[in-house]
Amino acid sequence: MIRLPRRRTGRMVREQHVTIELDGRTVPVRIRHHPRARRLILRIDPERDGLVVTLPPQAPADEGLELARRKGKWIVGRLDALPPRIAFADGATVPFLGADHVVRHRPLGRRPVWRENGEINVSGGSEHLPRRLRDWLENQARYEIGCRVAEKARRLGRAFGRVGLRDTHSRWGSCSAAGNFSFCWRLIMMPAHVLDYVVAHEVAHLEAMDHGAGFWRTVGELTIDSTEARAWLHRHGARLRRYG
Repeated sequence: MIRLPRRRTGRMVREQHVTIELDGRTVPVRIRHHPRARRLILRIDPERDGLVVTLPPQAPADEGLELARRKGKWIVGRLDALPPRIAFADGATVPFLGADHVVRHRPLGRRPVWRENGEINVSGGSEHLPRRLRDWLENQARYEIGCRVAEKARRLGRAFGRVGLRDTHSRWGSCSAAGNFSFCWRLIMMPAHVLDYVVAHEVAHLEAMDHGAGFWRTVGELTIDSTEARAWLHRHGARLRRYG
């Protein structure tokens, strides 16, 4: 079944949201027509328990859906292999800078949220816990990332613009030609050295917008053990999108 699409028009990325039946399972699909795409790409979307189909601008959406149907068993197998979802709730275990913390609901707490002895405590009504915890994590991410961006840009002698946070689906961070940064707030759940690598990677784009040898030398100057950090992202990054 295909539902009515939701689109973004213009020369930016155009999207359609549909559902298809794959191997007896209804799967949500984001169809993305990307201006720089040169071929059709299928990617599992762990945040939506679905699929992302990326196509060149003029390619028909049906082409991507037909490929998805042909690979239905593989897609459903990958979806079944995703880590379980973990809701922001009392008793849940949530990583903070790579260390697992247990969420505790403290209705009468005097502070909205505080971290202590391996626990993240959240006060107020239980219905507000998910939002309060997410807001707190975003604020912690904003502080940690902002400090690192400022320090690394200073080391390069470069000015930068805004530092924004989003809940991005594919990228952990980006740097625009104008020097504005955007990061995924879920970076705060990564080990500190992995978060540091992601920030270093984006700040290095103030020196070079490509990924040439000079860019990677700059990354190496701004952080340590980028190879291990990239390996961690490859192994564990998708799991972080299953929280909340």
